[in-house]
Amino acid sequence: MKGMDAEIYIAEALELLDELEAGLLELEERPEDRELVNGIFRALHTIKGSGKMFGFDEVAAFVHDIETTFDRVRGGKLAAGQELVSLTLASCDIIRRMVGGEAVETSQRDDFLARFRLIQDGRSGASAPPAETATGMANDPEVYRIRFQPGPELLDAGTDLDPVFRELKEMGECTVICHSEASDRAPLWDIVLTTARDERAIRDVFIFVEAESLLEITSLSTEMVGEPRETHRLLGEILVEKGDLTREHLAGFLARKPLFGELLVQEKMVPQSSVAAALAEQQHVRELPQAQSGKTGTGSVRVAAEKLDTLVDLVGELVIVQARLSRHSLITHDPAAVLIAEELERLTVELRDNTMSLRMVPIGTTLGKFRRLVRDLSKELGKEVELVMEGGETELDKTVIERLNDPLVHLLRNSLDHGIESPEERRARGKQALGTIRLAAAHLGANVVITVADDGGGLDARRIRDKAVANGLIDPDAEMSEEEILQLIFEPGFSTAAKVSDVSGRGVGMDVVRRGVESLRGVIEVTSEPGRRTTMVIRLPLTMAIIEGLLVEAGGEMYVIPEAAVVECFEQTREDIARSHGNDVINVRGHMRPYICLRKRFGIDGEIPPSRRVVLCEANGRMIGLAVDRVIGSHQTVIKPLGELSASVPCISGATILGDGTVALILDPGKLIMEGQP
Repeated sequence: MKGMDAEIYIAEALELLDELEAGLLELEERPEDRELVNGIFRALHTIKGSGKMFGFDEVAAFVHDIETTFDRVRGGKLAAGQELVSLTLASCDIIRRMVGGEAVETSQRDDFLARFRLIQDGRSGASAPPAETATGMANDPEVYRIRFQPGPELLDAGTDLDPVFRELKEMGECTVICHSEASDRAPLWDIVLTTARDERAIRDVFIFVEAESLLEITSLSTEMVGEPRETHRLLGEILVEKGDLTREHLAGFLARKPLFGELLVQEKMVPQSSVAAALAEQQHVRELPQAQSGKTGTGSVRVAAEKLDTLVDLVGELVIVQARLSRHSLITHDPAAVLIAEELERLTVELRDNTMSLRMVPIGTTLGKFRRLVRDLSKELGKEVELVMEGGETELDKTVIERLNDPLVHLLRNSLDHGIESPEERRARGKQALGTIRLAAAHLGANVVITVADDGGGLDARRIRDKAVANGLIDPDAEMSEEEILQLIFEPGFSTAAKVSDVSGRGVGMDVVRRGVESLRGVIEVTSEPGRRTTMVIRLPLTMAIIEGLLVEAGGEMYVIPEAAVVECFEQTREDIARSHGNDVINVRGHMRPYICLRKRFGIDGEIPPSRRVVLCEANGRMIGLAVDRVIGSHQTVIKPLGELSASVPCISGATILGDGTVALILDPGKLIMEGQP
């Protein structure tokens, strides 16, 4: 159990560290924002308190002085200067290592803590706090019922509970009722609190006593949704809900129509303190702003990633079984089986879509981490760089996001080192000293497009070509478009850096980017304007598990084309082929479009049918047709990975199992366009 608790703490601590870093980076830009300071303090307080509770004593001890520093900032006694932000960011790295079980030398920790104490004492360049600070509450007030009963161990140890009640009263309007008759050894408190702080902040107040105590926190504002204010939360209902009174006794007393609370006390059904607590709760709710009456509550459940992956795999197998049943029902012409198959297909589609939505997470969770990278690296390189992020709400499969981290890191490091010039160079070119890197994400059909653009010096196509020739990557007489030349930067070992640095110049990195993107069935495009900007565009599928595909057949072999790439289909007769005079092109409303014959591409023998289909596909901004014998129709495609031998075929991105048990290869139109006609 202890091991499980430790795992939970590690997961939550890492999340809190991410929030802490994001808050610190924002605080650097808005040092007067009190809500940011409060959020940072809460995160530190939780990491420290939970660490002590779960046996991470060294983490708790290290965080203590950092928390104390931000408590002084929160109290207006210290300013949140850049030195404090930088030191805290560096401390986050130390905490992350300690939480992960890595040993950190005591001397290193002591050095950090000594610097925090200097800042606390105002002896390390910390400026005086501003005369006026922004105050206010981020959320609308809510009413919370808190039932707290300390365990006997706390009382035996002589734990002072006054600081707990003082901190609660600082959070808002607070009424505390003690039920001293509840137990001789462990008194019970009912606390009603109206505050703009959330439940986690309230629970943090009890963080050092919760493990050995009874603690129940209930949001009463959430329970009020849709009910009239004047009839909601009657006294008797409150007492029944809390277990202080049975519903049978409530009904009996209501029939007698006296003053309800007084009667209960006279009859010794409940103590005076219970009635006082219920009346206090009723009063807090009654005084809550009317705007809160329509507020709704939300909840979430933490699920292990492995369980979610297993669920997706099972849904994929169900999709395959459903396809087998549908095929069987069509072959047997059994009306009952057809109805069952259609109903199962409907339910399977809904289950598939809902399951896939569980894997979709906002890409902003990944993009936000790069603010720290850009900040630290720009300072190391002596450059002034601003990171502008857009589309953080864009959702993408969690597996894709996890594997996208390394390619984006390499692209950003490359933009910082090679793209953005030094402030002096930028001024000499008539630019602002502050460079800009734009990191954006957006949906485009069934794909996600991620853009990394900088307003730096751009790419010199001539220099890239000369370097590629010198490295033997291309022939000196090769004819290449500018787009093809720019793609050479992704070749292994290619670099135009004049010298090797800690950041780049060894020719590794950009080839990692392309391999990483291609492993996600994506493509990367490069455009550049020398002296002004460079733009890298990554196009990725939304998910790696199940897609909608178009099932086609060529020479008896089955293939799947992702529907996201399909534009339209055309019929092509033998006469049409003859009129093309041996060129693999088709006339599409007056425009000649090239196509690839799948029979030729995969070496399938046999006679071409009298009439075949050309599926026009779009990828990488270009059109290409795929000539097939026939188009079978839409197909829910469960993507299965290929073995090592088949994985080397660049235009195949995976395989799927059809309803009859045969295997169909999944084509990659983007790769087919890039490799050209056979």
